[in-house]
Amino acid sequence: MINIAILGTGKIIPEALDAIKQSKKFNLTAIWARPHSKDKAESLAEKFSIKKVYTNYDQLLADEEINFIYVGLINGVHYEYTKKALQAGKNVILEKPFTPKFSEAEELAKIAVEKNLYLFEAVTLLHCPNFYKIRETLKEIGNIKIVQCNYSQYSSRYDDYKAGKVAPAFDPKIYGGALYDINIYNLNFIIGLFGEPKSVNYIANVGFNGVDTSGFLVLKYENFIAHCTGAKDSESPSFLIIQGDNGYIKVNSAPNLLASLEIKIRDREVETINLNQFDHRMVHEFIEFAETFETKNFDRMKASLETSKIVVDTAEKAIKNAGLTHGN
Repeated sequence: MINIAILGTGKIIPEALDAIKQSKKFNLTAIWARPHSKDKAESLAEKFSIKKVYTNYDQLLADEEINFIYVGLINGVHYEYTKKALQAGKNVILEKPFTPKFSEAEELAKIAVEKNLYLFEAVTLLHCPNFYKIRETLKEIGNIKIVQCNYSQYSSRYDDYKAGKVAPAFDPKIYGGALYDINIYNLNFIIGLFGEPKSVNYIANVGFNGVDTSGFLVLKYENFIAHCTGAKDSESPSFLIIQGDNGYIKVNSAPNLLASLEIKIRDREVETINLNQFDHRMVHEFIEFAETFETKNFDRMKASLETSKIVVDTAEKAIKNAGLTHGN
């Protein structure tokens, strides 16, 4: 078993803790929170049988029992906390989005490789059996022509935002907004399958504080076009469709779930497939991270870092293309 420490007490943390326990690959060894959130950390520690609670990050990093750090903090501090963990010799699982800036992603990847440490981005869909099935099936649907992605979900914090109260999810100074949150899954889906696009164009609905509350991202590849709709200000059925000249692959869910697949090859009946083994969307990724570490599959880790870097680079280009000033 691998000893892991958890950073944060926000909305994603209980879900991650549940998934980590279900994976049966990690010992939940410690949890860290800022002093004002210590009560929340202690409550989570009691619920999930975590034996250590820290409010001092340096003390946690000095704990020799800990092998991995899970960074579940707001987007704007991913780089800072991950860099410090790597420099302390800890392996890291970093929640999406990896970092807001390509220069930061490149630096973190370089540190990890140089120190022979494992650094993973927790993007659920890239580790699901259904994703691997899509990759295997691509050649059967012929030449790719169009890829459509829509992940639209009315944010629980959007009513407050409309009233002028800005939560981190809608704060551009710390890289909130639709692109870095909800549309990042669409980007990972496309780039995870097809690699780096030749060009990117982002058209966004911009709120009163300069944040993109929703947007439409167009990626141009050599022989096809992909578009990604991501919305936190409105609701729509979420789906993914890859259209080829010999058929299509459709995902009838949001990309972070990557639930059952609908595969239609010309002259064949529609086939519905679901190879995912867990109801909780995050379990597969933690199992894969642990197995990659246990088998010392460093090449697999480095390949995943390349995908993370391309996604960060594409997102940063999209923000600039839309004339947004996130981080300032």
